[in-house]
Amino acid sequence: MSVEIGALLDGKVTGIIEFGAFIDLGDGKTGMVHISEIAQNYVTNIRDHLSIGQDVHVKIMQISPDGKIGLSIKKALPQNENSAAPERSTVPPPPRPQRRSAPNIWQGQRQGGDNPQSFEDMMSQFKKTSEDKISTLRRGGDARYGGGANRRSSGGRK
Repeated sequence: MSVEIGALLDGKVTGIIEFGAFIDLGDGKTGMVHISEIAQNYVTNIRDHLSIGQDVHVKIMQISPDGKIGLSIKKALPQNENSAAPERSTVPPPPRPQRRSAPNIWQGQRQGGDNPQSFEDMMSQFKKTSEDKISTLRRGGDARYGGGANRRSSGGRK
């Protein structure tokens, strides 16, 4: 029996550990099937799929320089079983948003006519509005901002 990568062989499960199973390939050769190579679906407990003494069909995936043989049960399955994609939802995914053809470039706000307002003009207008609001708050004259009497001149203390 030749042990080479890609060969399909029959073996017997000789040991099961948390992350794989050992397979006797005959002629004193033993390989290991990792838990991820046991079945097409996700395997949480190897003992649900394999038992000691069970005959299995395996494919040799790798042979390390120190002689360790990596095996796969799921890759040894017939082609029609092996290529079966995992079941997925039959609901189509939502449509993807269309990409913009050009980057979003700031155009400025329009002021009355077709002339866009420059960034500097907008910034000075913002600063003026902010200063007006701050001065109103300092005077305490606007009821929206907690207006009424100035806090410093409360009637009872001196």
